[in-house]
Amino acid sequence: MASIDKIAPQHYQDRAQFKECCIYQVYPASFCDSNGDGVGDVQGIISKLDYLKDLGVDVIWLSPVYKSPFVDNGYDISDYHEIDARFGTLADVDELILEMHRRDMKLVMDLVVNHCSDQHQWFVESRKSKDNPYRDFFWWKAPKYSPEGERLPPNNWREEFSTGSAWEWDETTQEYYLHLYCKEQPDLNWENPKLRQAVYDDIMKWWLDRGCDGFRMDVINLISKVPSLPDAPIKNPGDKFQEPYKYCANGPRVHEFLQEMNREVLSMYPNLITVGETPFTHHDFDVLVPYVLPENKELQTIFQFEQQEVDGYPQLVPKDYQLSEFKEITSRWQVEMQKRGGWNSIYLENHDVARSVSRFGNDSTPEFRIATAKLLAAMQCTLSGTLYVYQGEEIAMANLPKDWPIEEYIDIASQTYYAE
Repeated sequence: MASIDKIAPQHYQDRAQFKECCIYQVYPASFCDSNGDGVGDVQGIISKLDYLKDLGVDVIWLSPVYKSPFVDNGYDISDYHEIDARFGTLADVDELILEMHRRDMKLVMDLVVNHCSDQHQWFVESRKSKDNPYRDFFWWKAPKYSPEGERLPPNNWREEFSTGSAWEWDETTQEYYLHLYCKEQPDLNWENPKLRQAVYDDIMKWWLDRGCDGFRMDVINLISKVPSLPDAPIKNPGDKFQEPYKYCANGPRVHEFLQEMNREVLSMYPNLITVGETPFTHHDFDVLVPYVLPENKELQTIFQFEQQEVDGYPQLVPKDYQLSEFKEITSRWQVEMQKRGGWNSIYLENHDVARSVSRFGNDSTPEFRIATAKLLAAMQCTLSGTLYVYQGEEIAMANLPKDWPIEEYIDIASQTYYAE
């Protein structure tokens, strides 16, 4: 195992400032398999560092490699200090950090702290009893009852991955817990200062002290909920449960929490890179830009979703669009971010969306695929903002063939949508 003293950020000479760097996302399971078991791993990433350096990559954003039951492809984390065995060991990640720093590259880790796995020790403790010290690390609520005596969830919120409730009944303590995603991903209660301190000390500082150079923060705009958890507005009268994001996206204390995170952690480590994922926001500059204003001391950049929704919202429901719409969205974000003092993230692909050459280009023939992929790459490289490249985008990878069976799609959202 590499010495932490040799890989920690204070011994690393910064060159790739966040406004100037090219960031390459690695989704580890499908990137490079070093041992022939059919699953990509950390040693596979190490073996491709020279290729990525030659490509012009300054930073790798590494999707979750933490220990996980993999209900949601690693975004259900059961231990933030351990590496899942399918990807390797903690010593492998230490080696990755060391080898990247030797090449003057940085590593950004995925920070998933809106929720964790129901197998994480915090939740295992939390569900033991109502007076457990970890009880308030999560959102627990007593049931409601209908006039007929039927037990009901605390409110009408719908989970993101299905049309079902965002609340799961716990027989042991006779209460419900909140999960905006699947039931195996209980939401962390950021209203609890002890939870926030545990995130700062036990997760963020722990990884930064090992040499991590920053974080991509998963659905970070969901960490603040309206504390009373009111019923969501009825948008779909035929559905029992409704979209909850009026009361849990960009909530009342989200900027307070991020500014505290900056004071407690981020400001203590120079030259970090931070980017926040901010879904369910409906393209409101007044809501989104404050996250990235330098004077607010929160995040450097965010991932906005307006361009990603031009050809379909919800995500798996496609719709026709005009090229003029794509152009208008792109231009408006360039102008507004510059005018308001923020900074853009430039991306067309990541692990959550389809391949850009299949969506916005033409993959019907090899010639069209290469030509349109080059046009999309040229467009992104000439925009103002930090460039993000998803693995395989640089070689114009296209979508899976349409005749592949649903079993080949290792994605809980796709599987649930198909089943429903």
